[in-house]
Amino acid sequence: MLRWLTAGESHGPELFALLEGLPAGVPVSLDEVRADLARRKLGHGRGGRMKFEQDELTLSSGVRHGFTIGSPLGIRIQNTEWPKWTEVMSPEPVAPEVFETGRGTPLTRPRPGHADLVGMQKYGFEEARPALERASARETAARVALGAVAKKFLAELGIRTVSHTVAIGDRLVPEEAPWPRPEDVERLDADPVRCLDAETSAAMVERIDETRRSGDTIGGVTEVLVYGLPPGLGSYVHWDRRLDSRIAGALMGIQAIKSVEIGDGLETARRPGSQAHDPLYAVDGTIHRAGDRAGGIEGGMTTGAVLRARVGMKPIATVPRALHTVDVRTGENATAHHQRSDVCAVPASGVVAEAMVALVLADAVLEKFGGDSLAEVRRNLAAYLEAIPETLRTSPELVDPETVEGPVDETPMGDSRSEWKV
Repeated sequence: MLRWLTAGESHGPELFALLEGLPAGVPVSLDEVRADLARRKLGHGRGGRMKFEQDELTLSSGVRHGFTIGSPLGIRIQNTEWPKWTEVMSPEPVAPEVFETGRGTPLTRPRPGHADLVGMQKYGFEEARPALERASARETAARVALGAVAKKFLAELGIRTVSHTVAIGDRLVPEEAPWPRPEDVERLDADPVRCLDAETSAAMVERIDETRRSGDTIGGVTEVLVYGLPPGLGSYVHWDRRLDSRIAGALMGIQAIKSVEIGDGLETARRPGSQAHDPLYAVDGTIHRAGDRAGGIEGGMTTGAVLRARVGMKPIATVPRALHTVDVRTGENATAHHQRSDVCAVPASGVVAEAMVALVLADAVLEKFGGDSLAEVRRNLAAYLEAIPETLRTSPELVDPETVEGPVDETPMGDSRSEWKV
């Protein structure tokens, strides 16, 4: 089983990420990890911190000569801004005059929508700093670093991921727009909001600019797609082994994420049963689906079709014009403390979501196929696929029922945003 942990605070000396259970022989490059960390900073509407804070990486363990060795893999992400925060974040007691500079002033006006107030209640803090430092989305840099390694492992097995922005506020990608593929990653990352549809991208940029001018923040939706998955990852036997449950939990654990959809998600809930599922057709001796409304998961298991997971991100809670709050030191009404923030971080949230989906899928692959080395995992996967009886073998390619010869169900398919897109 794959296990991962992160440690560190937003303005502390470093973040630390630990990944245990990855087999030996997976190629790991710091340049690839750096590339994903740089992608995490992308997107129109990001704040100044993305520009001046650099991620200095060190592989601390688990890799030798560019390949994993089967032991826990450790990655350090040093904070280049640490010298400015040494006294404020010092683990040792500091002199009282530090607080006279204002930099160490206790933060007693909790920000609505953040972990500030509840964190103070739960842990007995007199100010918000200890809570906000760990609750900060800066922690996702550690998960993106580990996700880059997980994605490399999956890619060695022919499994590839891509993410894109589906919505910024009320600006939506048309439902008929084609899904992006892994080869579109560079093109997506070059777009200011990581959206393939040029007209929608321009509308999203305009919406972000409008929001900035009004002194507000804005959220949206991103989608992760995974290609090349074998059928049968996950299980239906227990709730916590269902793959959709595990993916949803991992995605909901990302800061500011408030919703998760698998496949057509809520849209499926609005349809009658005859139009909500993916009919099966035999084509040249192989089973094909006539759509991917299920998003590549049925009964808590991968089907071999494209896996699709969408996440809804709320607007950043640190609103520039500041929300109403209470100064817990005096009990008086006040405006919330404003720490620098983004206007919109939705494009970057897709990169974080990619990382979490990759970690969950890497865990599911190892659970299903085992292996202490990459070569062993490959052999086990190949043997599993070969052992599937010919009458049960499926294709990831969708089929148009009108092209299928022989008797077919004449039930109207209805409209689906997932028909005929791969």
